[in-house]
Amino acid sequence: MTKGPTRRTLLAAGTAFAALPRAARADQPIELGWDDLLPTGEEAVSLESLGGSGVVEHEQLSTGFEQAPAAGVTTEYDGKVIRLPGYVVPLDYAGTGVTAFLLVPYVGACVHVPPPPANQLVMVTSDTPYEVSGLFDPVWVEGLFGSAATATELADVGYSLAAQDIRPYRG
Repeated sequence: MTKGPTRRTLLAAGTAFAALPRAARADQPIELGWDDLLPTGEEAVSLESLGGSGVVEHEQLSTGFEQAPAAGVTTEYDGKVIRLPGYVVPLDYAGTGVTAFLLVPYVGACVHVPPPPANQLVMVTSDTPYEVSGLFDPVWVEGLFGSAATATELADVGYSLAAQDIRPYRG
């Protein structure tokens, strides 16, 4: 007579299988949206607050833009691998690829309209140049995230992202 699995064996096997999906997700990046970068209680700056429709009149271009103040950054995702969509504002090139860029939440940020607050800007660096087709390419960036204040010629930046993967954004 063969003895079937004991209750203890079944319980142990069930626990191991239940943990598998969780373990598989542990290696996955944390997918963030721009609101996730805001400290608790702070609201995102809307395009409407940046001057109506977000379109800047030609005569406004010579006056310079003022960056909206930010109350702070969140440190919740420091040292974690995240994935964030946004638009590329190139800063440094290697050949035809970009190796450093600002990841911004909307088209025109930092160039055609005032920059968003620092807690809505991410400085992305990549060892592998990313081939851009033009200004404001929509992308997904995955990599090691951190809250790190940086000043660029375009804006003050609140976050850094060491890119491990940059891909075109496809809804």
